[in-house]
Amino acid sequence: MKTIKGPAVFLAQFMDDNAPFNSLDGLCQWASDLGYKGIQIPTDPSLIDLGKAAESQTYCDEFKGKINSYGLEITELSTHLQGQLVAVHPAYDIMFDNFAPNHCKGNPKARTEWATQQVKDAATASRRLGLNAHATFSGSLLWHTMHPWPQRPDGLVEMGFGELAKRWLPILNHFDEQGVDVCYEIHPGEDLHDGVTFERFLEATNNHKRVNILYDPSHFVLQQLDYIEYIDHYHEFIKAFHVKDSEFKPTGKKGMFGGYGDWKDRAGRYRSPGDGQVDFKTIFTKLTEYGCDVWAVMEWECCIKSPEQGAREGVKFIQDHIIEATEKRFDDFAGADVDKEQLRKILGI
Repeated sequence: MKTIKGPAVFLAQFMDDNAPFNSLDGLCQWASDLGYKGIQIPTDPSLIDLGKAAESQTYCDEFKGKINSYGLEITELSTHLQGQLVAVHPAYDIMFDNFAPNHCKGNPKARTEWATQQVKDAATASRRLGLNAHATFSGSLLWHTMHPWPQRPDGLVEMGFGELAKRWLPILNHFDEQGVDVCYEIHPGEDLHDGVTFERFLEATNNHKRVNILYDPSHFVLQQLDYIEYIDHYHEFIKAFHVKDSEFKPTGKKGMFGGYGDWKDRAGRYRSPGDGQVDFKTIFTKLTEYGCDVWAVMEWECCIKSPEQGAREGVKFIQDHIIEATEKRFDDFAGADVDKEQLRKILGI
């Protein structure tokens, strides 16, 4: 067993134009003052120069030193947005262009090349920063066929995962060279959105050892998937962990597809930790029992509660759920030295 590290916080949803959320120093001071011990850092240019981090150990040492000076550790770097752009179906080109730099907008090929290099740079930067796991999205070529009408032609899914693997294999190989695991957040909207699709991708990459999971149970509640049993199936792949809550309350008018409503109007919606339906007590127990070496990273995406309140409450929520893994058995006091002859007598042999 292994004690989960934390509490930590994912900075992406807290970045803002106003202090203290408009700079790395401001965010670090804010997180530290709240009691967080780690930060998961989105590779946004306002927080980190990813190209320089991939090239310069000095830059990485200074970057890490700055964060450590606030009493914080880096849990993982994140390329969720760039990972998404590794594989974009043309139907989503216009909306996903918002994630790309100006020189790539309107040019899907250039956008994919830029995104691929970004994720590779994050691998090198992670190694220079002493990190062994990285958080990202898989992107999606097949999501628009998730509920198939008209029906999917035979071979479409296999071809889609083949192409997805083709795009990711050079990236995965680079991560392997750097000694860093790729943790795909299993997420609706991504081709990797449940256990079956994770296994499809794993098979398509020839069981690449760097293919791993960022486990976030909130997404499974929205899919009505057993997020507890998921840990039993995939614990060996879980190398990153988001503490985010959600709830699913269908009515006679709406269910998991949501009726195109805003988040607060959907049957399935994200909540701050402790405000939804996720059984975090069992999750922390399972992850500890299986020895998952992860940070518990609070992610705020609540449609009701403010991010400031969510962050304040998230510290104590995680602290209260972290289990200090025991190094002894409760009945050790009743034990005795092993005597093989005595064992034989107990068994009657």
